[in-house]
Amino acid sequence: MNETLLRRRCCPATALAIVNTILLAGSAHAQSTNAPVKLPTVVVTGESEADAKVQPPFLPPVEGTRIFSGKKTSVLDLAALPAIVNNNYRQALALTPGLLLSEESTPGVSIGYRGLAPHRTQFMQVLKDGIPIHADMFGYPEAYYTPPLDTVDRMEFLHGGASLMYGPQPGGALNYVTHLPRRGQAFSGGSSQIFGSDGLYSTFNYATGTEGRVGYYAYYNHRQTDGFRAANSDVSLHTGSVKLVLDADSDSRWIFGFDGYQEEHGEPGGLSLTAGPNYNVDRNATTRVTDRFRLERFFPSLTWEKDFSEGAKLEVKAWGGYYARFSKRQTLGVPGTSFGITAVGGGNAIEFQEFYTAAAEARLRHDWTLGEHTHTFAGGVMLYHMDSPRVDKTGTTPTAEDGTIARQSDRNMLYAPVFVENKFTFDKLSITPGLRLENIVQGVREKINTAKTGAGTPLGVKDEHSFVPLVGLGLEYELKPKVSAYANVSQSYRPAVFTEAVPATGGATVNNDLAEGQSWQYEIGLRGNPQPWLTWDTSLFWLDFDNQIGNVGATVQNVGRAIHKGWEGALELNLVGLYDQLNKTDAADRWGSLSLYANAMLLDAAFKGGANNGKAPQYAAEYILRTGLNYRWRDRAKVSLLGTFVDDHFADDGNSADFQVPAYMTCDLTAEFKVYKDSVSVVAGVNNLFNEDYYSRIRSDGIDPAYGRNYYLGVSVKF
Repeated sequence: MNETLLRRRCCPATALAIVNTILLAGSAHAQSTNAPVKLPTVVVTGESEADAKVQPPFLPPVEGTRIFSGKKTSVLDLAALPAIVNNNYRQALALTPGLLLSEESTPGVSIGYRGLAPHRTQFMQVLKDGIPIHADMFGYPEAYYTPPLDTVDRMEFLHGGASLMYGPQPGGALNYVTHLPRRGQAFSGGSSQIFGSDGLYSTFNYATGTEGRVGYYAYYNHRQTDGFRAANSDVSLHTGSVKLVLDADSDSRWIFGFDGYQEEHGEPGGLSLTAGPNYNVDRNATTRVTDRFRLERFFPSLTWEKDFSEGAKLEVKAWGGYYARFSKRQTLGVPGTSFGITAVGGGNAIEFQEFYTAAAEARLRHDWTLGEHTHTFAGGVMLYHMDSPRVDKTGTTPTAEDGTIARQSDRNMLYAPVFVENKFTFDKLSITPGLRLENIVQGVREKINTAKTGAGTPLGVKDEHSFVPLVGLGLEYELKPKVSAYANVSQSYRPAVFTEAVPATGGATVNNDLAEGQSWQYEIGLRGNPQPWLTWDTSLFWLDFDNQIGNVGATVQNVGRAIHKGWEGALELNLVGLYDQLNKTDAADRWGSLSLYANAMLLDAAFKGGANNGKAPQYAAEYILRTGLNYRWRDRAKVSLLGTFVDDHFADDGNSADFQVPAYMTCDLTAEFKVYKDSVSVVAGVNNLFNEDYYSRIRSDGIDPAYGRNYYLGVSVKF
């Protein structure tokens, strides 16, 4: 075992040495190339999958109503990879450094960044076409819903402090950009049918086109699986969407969308290494045979875009809808286990939360001229309101769907931020200062809480108004065409969530001087795409996250400060393109492209002061390395070998032995081939190719094992 762990530790170090060597070579080549290079026009738009193009590696300095100059950004172009089946985020995140995926067998997505907790991506802004999709942005910032990747044109990730204009969370912003209607054709569509291990079945069906002034795009997706656990790991999901665009080619357009989503899955429970159902004896065992989870989401949206001129644009969005989360979980524990693993018998805890949201946002961009230079102003305002009733009940049996009310509360949020920034351009240098004014009114009122009334504790009431100014500054300097240095410093913060504002436990208290967690983030880097066959991005970062909120005994208080510092690097090298340039040949036209990619994060994160002084924050792995090969031939064949290496780390801030996640590596092999013109494609893949025995997620009930080797095969038809 020690030799295996040693080999795993050596592999990333060797790969990082190779990455640094190629980065230096590529940079030197760029510096020695004196011939002027004309930058192509970059148009970043969502299209139907038939029109999807390979996207640039970074977001442009200015796009639409948004400014990205001086910010670390990544474009995750899903069309560059074979079709991703069953929303496999290990593959979707393959080309982006720093993101840690806490894997589970449910449709839930948990992504952490630079050592911030990954659970339901709660330290990150998560958006779909620029609209937040957390259950609630602050009181319950958990992204249970994410769109099917079949309908996503690309994912935009704004690293760390680069996300200041999209929210105050310190973990960056992930934006799903979904397909727009196909233009120039009245009707087209497609259907894919995928079958895989453990009863996996996935179907995705869409229709799109434009007739006159109106374009449309609609899809329906269903996924189901029995899961790999012994019982109660089944998943059934139905989701669909309609998008209508009026006057897409004019200077003023309307976009209407409606999303519907219903999902249910079992929660088979955690395993232990010491007692009860043992991971080393049977990693597929089920410890919770009746725990269930359900989610519903129905959300319309309306967007108006107005182009006053090439440099003056207005975008107004309105959205809202209904979001509901239901779970039922057994409450009888087995004595002697580390995690309170449950057995059949006893009752259950039933939790039902609803979220009613109404919101609107306006963003304006205006280019202006001073002297010989053109500068860009961008700003906006959001008005967001959410009402969220919650009811917790106690059932008398493990399968009960209803029971006696134990807790009931009303929660609400009014959020009205204002944000502005300006890109000042001086030849090759741009300076972008930004200001965000956070304005939040949060209310929580308990109506029933038997734990408190039984203990003689008053019911909780919290009405709090927070006004927090946040600042940011981005710098970018063009060293060569398509090669630039950038630096960014930005503030961020995180207010108390509902359960921290008013704890549910009898006898629990909240410090009167409880403050929002606040952070400063610093980043400096170098990125480039100096040749069609070479792309890189390398940067150093420092995250100082102070006044974090947590529990000390029965008291909710600010528990301390953590410093997260490290290095991120990403490289993609088209080996055939490099060969062609060196030998003046056209092998790429005949044989296609073969790209080697590698990206990594090296992290040093630790608490400074407080109860966890000197310990590492949860899920703060010291390295995350992704590397592999992507082959593509004339848009008719795509094959990817994707590898992920993660160092050992802890799943709790206390660094408890029961919560240690050992280092692991896993590889996926995926392929997509067009077998009849452009109409019929075959997709196939082997996930966890070498059947790695690992887990990357530990919750309060124990270890959540990762999926072993599994397969899928399917066909996609377009018409």
